[in-house]
Amino acid sequence: MLRVLLLSLFLTWGLLQAAEAMTSSTHQDNWDLSDLYPTQAAWQAEYERVTAAAEQLGSYKGTLNRSATSLYTALDAISRVTREYHRLEVYANLLADEDLRAAVNQEHVQMASALGTRINEQTAWLAPEILAMGCDKVRGFVSENLLLREHFDLFLEDTLRAGSHTLGPEAEAVLAAAGNVLQQPVALHSQLSNAEMPFPTVTLSTGEQVQLSAGSYEKYRQLSNRDDRKLVFDAFWGSWKQFEATLGSSLTAQLMGNVFTAHARKFDGALSAALFPDNMPATVYRTLVSETNAALPTLHRYLRLRKQVLGIKDDLQYFDNYASLFPLTQEPVFSLEDSRRITLAALQPLGDDYLCSLRKGFDGQWMSVYPAAGKRSGAYMNGSAYDVHPYLLLNHNDDYQALSTFAHEWGHAAHTLLTNQSQPFEKSNYSTFIAESASIGNEMLLSDYLISHAADRQEKLYYLGAAVEKIRQTYFRQVMLAEFELAAHEELEQGRPLSGQRLSDMYCSLLRKYYGEAEGVMKINPAYCIEWAYIPHLYYNFYLYQYATSMAGAAYLTDQILTQGEPARERYLRLLRAGGSDYPYDLYRQAGLDMATGVAYRALMARMNRLLDEIEALAM
Repeated sequence: MLRVLLLSLFLTWGLLQAAEAMTSSTHQDNWDLSDLYPTQAAWQAEYERVTAAAEQLGSYKGTLNRSATSLYTALDAISRVTREYHRLEVYANLLADEDLRAAVNQEHVQMASALGTRINEQTAWLAPEILAMGCDKVRGFVSENLLLREHFDLFLEDTLRAGSHTLGPEAEAVLAAAGNVLQQPVALHSQLSNAEMPFPTVTLSTGEQVQLSAGSYEKYRQLSNRDDRKLVFDAFWGSWKQFEATLGSSLTAQLMGNVFTAHARKFDGALSAALFPDNMPATVYRTLVSETNAALPTLHRYLRLRKQVLGIKDDLQYFDNYASLFPLTQEPVFSLEDSRRITLAALQPLGDDYLCSLRKGFDGQWMSVYPAAGKRSGAYMNGSAYDVHPYLLLNHNDDYQALSTFAHEWGHAAHTLLTNQSQPFEKSNYSTFIAESASIGNEMLLSDYLISHAADRQEKLYYLGAAVEKIRQTYFRQVMLAEFELAAHEELEQGRPLSGQRLSDMYCSLLRKYYGEAEGVMKINPAYCIEWAYIPHLYYNFYLYQYATSMAGAAYLTDQILTQGEPARERYLRLLRAGGSDYPYDLYRQAGLDMATGVAYRALMARMNRLLDEIEALAM
């Protein structure tokens, strides 16, 4: 898709964290959707009004080249409808996520999606008409009209840049109409994994019986008893294995859609098409993978330390990855109020403007905090309602991971607030490439704060262990998934078929490489190679790599803030305030970091090795 204002949906998902116990809450712990619409009837009325307005967007066809004012008038009309559509979609998605079992709410999500597709259809003529005007005329109009420059200069340059990948009006309309069909694989995966997967029940060594839903799997895979961990992995992944063929077909359909769209738009491959909207050099993706492969000895150093600390005498296994290295006799408890207080304290290095944005959010009813029956698992921030405020879905269960997720998602929210204060709607849609640095940077500052304020040696080791494990999961694991995603696309592009079994075989090869099976670091059980089927982000078209680049960027930027102070902090805040006013690669360079080089990735490896040094000094 082109990076145009038509449907620049922003829905940032944080790292999936799940909780299983329902917790009572007060009104302060539940988001107030009336800030969007006072009632569902009001949403319906606005939906009908915006739908009618969308139907009129075709009337601007043929008017763009009359004058700068005519061009601005058409773009402004499309922008207003798009802005209103986003607000409608935010409400529908948030309401649906409160209870995924409510069919009527899922129908509203489909209605909103259909409206988005209709807007695309009604404006499919826009890019071809702009291109027909020619670069000189478009740029001349921009130079003579202040409103065009302030709101649409980047959009127009983007459209001109995309000229060789833009089809005629009829073909653009066909691709727009195909939008709903191309979204079905991810809908299928979500429905199966969130609502219909028959998860197994196991009996632990304690005699406790637990059903291994996605949330409880993430809890019980951390058990200290090694036999229990193996039992959890065997049962959970055995359940997914039963659907290997179906999930293989689902993911293959998604990848085929990506390849189809890329070829239709005359890109040389799906990766180029996915990176094009951000004007992201492919060298960033490939440098990330090559630097990470070169850094595998650091991962292997950590895994060998893990084996030693856990006291494992035979082969380290994949199910040993999640057991806490340094468990506390009593796990720390962080209430919602604790999470607010500690997050504010940890983020002091970011300065008063940043903290003011957080406090504003904390004082509002912007969060759905606790787990509930039917509620979507995980956590995310949705900042697409430009005229309202961000909304955050959490599943807070009062542990350290919940605290970390809280800081992560509020990093996204603060980023949105800073952007919206500084940028018009048309330039507020910042890239995930930058978004995740804002959230992961918060997590790093939180981690450093907890390590430095630990009450004793054991608590310090607990947080150190969690910090280095975060790098394994958010960096090494995400790069492995990104390498898998690229390889799977390339299989199709080279004319080779995919199946569930083939995808599992490919995933196994990467697991063995990353976790050092040939080097004697870890033994990989092929039964667990179905893990790819569990990852919803593989349906997001080369989304995953941005977690890893963002973590590397966050390591570099936070180090700069802590060592240089105000100058580095101001560069960082300018990056957040910039929103979507420039391409993310260029915004990073303006902040002093070229993500196509190895600087950021090596900064992250330096951080990981420092953490390992501290662990070894305290524990070995």
